[in-house]
Amino acid sequence: MSRFKCSVLVIDDEPALLNLTRGLLAVDYDFHGAESAEQAQELFNEHEFEIVVSDQQLPGMQGIPFLEWVKEKSPRSVRILMTGIYSMEDAVNAINTGLAQRFLFKPWRPDQLMQLIRNTARTFLLERSHENLLDELRRITVELEQRVADRTRELEATNRQLQQRNSMLQKMALTDALTSLPNRRAMDRLAKNELLRRARNPAPLAMGLVDADFFKDINTRYLLPGGDHVLIWLGATLVNAVRTIDTVGRVGGEEFMIVAPDTTLEGAVILAERVRKTVETGSTEYKGDTIKMTVSVGMVVADANTLVGYDQMRHAASAALSDAKKSGRNCSVVRQMPSFSGPAMG
Repeated sequence: MSRFKCSVLVIDDEPALLNLTRGLLAVDYDFHGAESAEQAQELFNEHEFEIVVSDQQLPGMQGIPFLEWVKEKSPRSVRILMTGIYSMEDAVNAINTGLAQRFLFKPWRPDQLMQLIRNTARTFLLERSHENLLDELRRITVELEQRVADRTRELEATNRQLQQRNSMLQKMALTDALTSLPNRRAMDRLAKNELLRRARNPAPLAMGLVDADFFKDINTRYLLPGGDHVLIWLGATLVNAVRTIDTVGRVGGEEFMIVAPDTTLEGAVILAERVRKTVETGSTEYKGDTIKMTVSVGMVVADANTLVGYDQMRHAASAALSDAKKSGRNCSVVRQMPSFSGPAMG
């Protein structure tokens, strides 16, 4: 994963748990432990820590104020709050205010802790190599945190904790873990909802598929970490190329979907070309190399009076994308959907 070990600082006032954590992490990470926030502050005077895991209930300074101190002392350190499920509101508030970036419920299982630290370390090392990507990831994180906060305010007080957990699980199920864009399940649901809406209020609708050209060559040259970096950059580039009312999601390995409401054939042609040109003229940096790429775009448009279902539009968009690839890639193909006499498929 890296040429060096990530340094991990764990603060827990229970010696048995601290020793268990040391046994789980010391082999793969530069592990340091403390039994209080004050002891951890002294360690910060001698070391820099990439990952800080703090229990909320500590003698003296509590976990959340300590993480606030860490944020000021070492802004690049990843801050993780350990808390009991009964204190979930405190954990959510800590995330919403940026004091904690992740949290772990107690009592935790060894595999949960190791998976959390492994994922956190991998994310940190990727961000260390790609500072230009960090701002975009932070923007997406803040956006997701704001959605969590908005949803939290709508919950009934008597069922707050359970409702929050279900909401977070649902969000994870509908979000692509790599790019933080909607995943295929979310895009399928969004597109079907748009088709239901236009059935009540007739309006044109465009659906497009975008595929990264020769992405296999990037994976071959830069391996999976480099490929992941390019996919994250591509997802962000596509989002910047569309309108605010449009939605971009990742629906396959290097395939993305665009759902564009209230878009005519003329508008779809402009949109598809803007997407293609934005990617073609952009670039990203990875390990000192400038990486440029192109995409093929297939898009279909159903006008306000066309009866059509989701499966029909997706199949037509896939056919348009296939024709774009056959035309030499780095091009867009936009078509008008024909009107179907039978019932539209879902």
